[in-house]
Amino acid sequence: MIDVTDKPATSRHAVAQSTVRLPAEAFQALKQKNTSKGDALAVAELAGIMAAKRTSDLIPLCHPLPLTSVKVRAELNENNQTVRFTAHCKTTAQTGVEMEAMTAVSIAALTLYDMLKGVSKGILIENTQLLKKEGGKSGLWQRNSA
Repeated sequence: MIDVTDKPATSRHAVAQSTVRLPAEAFQALKQKNTSKGDALAVAELAGIMAAKRTSDLIPLCHPLPLTSVKVRAELNENNQTVRFTAHCKTTAQTGVEMEAMTAVSIAALTLYDMLKGVSKGILIENTQLLKKEGGKSGLWQRNSA
């Protein structure tokens, strides 16, 4: 692990996103809450929060962080039959919280796949990405929307 002993603890925030593209039958089952495993979106959001808290157990050499806030939200888009997961993670620490946000949306997307795979195997997870990070020595970084 990188030695962060001499770095000051600063307020840090990261936002990540992942999109799940669903076949029509899976999107309808999700929308109508007609899945055999229960409320798929609620379970996926909770799984994302739990994953953020366990990131250092999953990613080698990743520092364990004292998370002060983790929010994972799912947004359905009927026009293109997708679910977009967005995670906001915050901490006050010596290193960034980007990996926690990325892990949160990745696991939320995988959990949704697991919840809906009985309806369709044609589910596609795509565009997992960091949207924004702020804090620390490098300050603010934001993905260009262009």
